[in-house]
Amino acid sequence: MIGLPGVRVNSRSHQTNKSGHAENRAGTEYFFTSKCAVRDTMGIDAEVAKAADMIHDQQEVTIISHIDADGISSEAILSQALTREGIVTKSVFVRQLEPLTMHQVPEDRTFKIFTDLGAGQQNLLLEKGLDSENVLIIDHHVSQPCATGYFQVNCIPHGLLKLSAAGLAYLVAHKLDPDNCDLAKIAVIGNVGDMMAREHRGLTGPAREIVDDGVSHGSILVRPHDLNCYGTSTRPLHVCLAYMDDPFITGISNNVHGARRFLKKMDIQGNDGKRDLIWEGLPFPERKKIMSALVEQLMANGEPFDRLFCETYLFPGENEGEPLRNAQEFATVLNACGRWAQPGIGSAICRGDRSVAYRDAKKMLSNHRAVIRELLQYILDKGVIEISHLQYIHVGNRFPDTIVGIGAGMALSKLNSGKPILIMCELPEDPSLIKASMRTTERVVARGVDLQEVASRVSTELGGSGGGHKIAAGAYIPRGSEARFVIRANELLGEQHSPESPGHR
Repeated sequence: MIGLPGVRVNSRSHQTNKSGHAENRAGTEYFFTSKCAVRDTMGIDAEVAKAADMIHDQQEVTIISHIDADGISSEAILSQALTREGIVTKSVFVRQLEPLTMHQVPEDRTFKIFTDLGAGQQNLLLEKGLDSENVLIIDHHVSQPCATGYFQVNCIPHGLLKLSAAGLAYLVAHKLDPDNCDLAKIAVIGNVGDMMAREHRGLTGPAREIVDDGVSHGSILVRPHDLNCYGTSTRPLHVCLAYMDDPFITGISNNVHGARRFLKKMDIQGNDGKRDLIWEGLPFPERKKIMSALVEQLMANGEPFDRLFCETYLFPGENEGEPLRNAQEFATVLNACGRWAQPGIGSAICRGDRSVAYRDAKKMLSNHRAVIRELLQYILDKGVIEISHLQYIHVGNRFPDTIVGIGAGMALSKLNSGKPILIMCELPEDPSLIKASMRTTERVVARGVDLQEVASRVSTELGGSGGGHKIAAGAYIPRGSEARFVIRANELLGEQHSPESPGHR
């Protein structure tokens, strides 16, 4: 272990009724809206229109996209929309745009679309010799100043902070042809997968208008005021409840047996009393009964219950009991594909492959979950180093760099959630670099913390690169600079927390 500062701390089919709602065979009520949304995206319309015009003029396009759920969704939307326009399209997935990966960008005459990356790496495009007339960036990350004016569709300058790259890609696809409404489903997966629904427990603004397009098309069902819990379409209900930690429910959170007792006390059992309950399949009255009991439990312990509820997005064209049925779980499938170097399989699933690609993806998903569980247990067993404004751990080469960020987010809920967590690891393909992943919570962000700024500033000072979002960010730094990264990150976090910090509330 490198000498770093601090003290270790252990640690189905449906039909619409006359009121504009719909019910499935179990009587579950869903919320519907009417027709494709006429959207006002606060000034981004002109960028979307110009991007569509640029694409219309092309014969061959190369899409360069990120490997996570948002990147895969973005690529799947654009590749389908462009193919429908008769444009010859090929795709390249990269973990990140950095000097080591720029060779993956083809040196040919095709028009290049960078999606879910590119905004913060424009100088690399310039160094690559890419002409601004042959490049389009569709991204939702902070833009890097560059001498060459690469055209961007970027929601950040327009104040649209809850819209992912997949959402932007959908806006462009919809501008190309309104019949691309069927791609709204994929955009919702990307938005949800990139945590755009997390803060408000549902998609908002243009991202929510995209949901309306999918509802009109018939490919999306919406459950308002649903249980804010992962796995509601596939996991046994008692397991879902036990995994809930925001809000933390005394006697149920992190307690599988307690969750079972809770359900048994209310006499809620499967049809034959033997099969595990799945939340999605419960009749509305039983779901309402459970939610009411959970609210009472929270109130009895003086805990707020607003975070118990969320808006859930389901896909009626997918089989019940499968992860592709639910936007959040579909995104996890895509993340598994990307994190295990098979983003193309995720793209094929987005395009409708439910045979070979989906079988392969489910195997990766199983492995993905197993390794993340190992990582989480390692973090908890080993313990993090906690300093004034940060907690961190270095896992060396024990785990793939593609999953450390996920592990950081999961570990945070079981550690001191009041401080951001940093996980560092080695990169097998480049011994000279270290990957640093940072995660925090919405409550900490509300106090002024911006991990994107921290990761970007500190990594640049150390000769690396970084970026991301306020709540989740990452960086590549030179090996041997880990201690300096920790010290500077902690200093910046302290400044952000101070009353003089611009974002402080």
